[in-house]
Amino acid sequence: MSMTEQRGLSMIELLVFIVIVGIAVTGMLSVYSSVTKTSANPMLQKQALAVAESLLDEVLSKPYTYCDPDDAQADTAISATIGPTGCATTTEAGIGPEAGENRYSTTTPFDNVNDYDGYFMDSSTAGIRDLSDTAIQGLGAYRALIGVGNSPAIFNGVPANETLIVTVTVTGPDNRPVTLTGYRTRYAPTL
Repeated sequence: MSMTEQRGLSMIELLVFIVIVGIAVTGMLSVYSSVTKTSANPMLQKQALAVAESLLDEVLSKPYTYCDPDDAQADTAISATIGPTGCATTTEAGIGPEAGENRYSTTTPFDNVNDYDGYFMDSSTAGIRDLSDTAIQGLGAYRALIGVGNSPAIFNGVPANETLIVTVTVTGPDNRPVTLTGYRTRYAPTL
């Protein structure tokens, strides 16, 4: 009898191969599934970044002077005192808003960078609000916190007490914070 050589897979070998591949695919899919569940939603992060950029721009666009910006000598004062070389009537009291000022007021709005220290928006304020105090649709689950403080002397030739550091932190519904930081130097006096 002659024996012919056979090639191919037996049924057992084929079944073992299918089981091994099935286990490997299941393992890979479970890893992809867990990564997808824990990854940040890019839209939420982009929205939080857009809100943080907008708030940082708003704060940094405000004056930073020795006097309240409404003071007659705000542009020429060289110290936070009342008098000929200082303010006419109202010094900028330090970090934080003056009594009665708020972001939405048409008569006593935040008018200086340091007024924004400690300002926040969250679900108790219906989320993120525009300057007219209107809740922005779709941003009710976002939170924002603004911090303003004295910066160390990081700019060559600018004393530490002449620079503020502004930090804006916005947290989206996914609880992942986005933090932006900016610096504002005092520009007064402008003699």
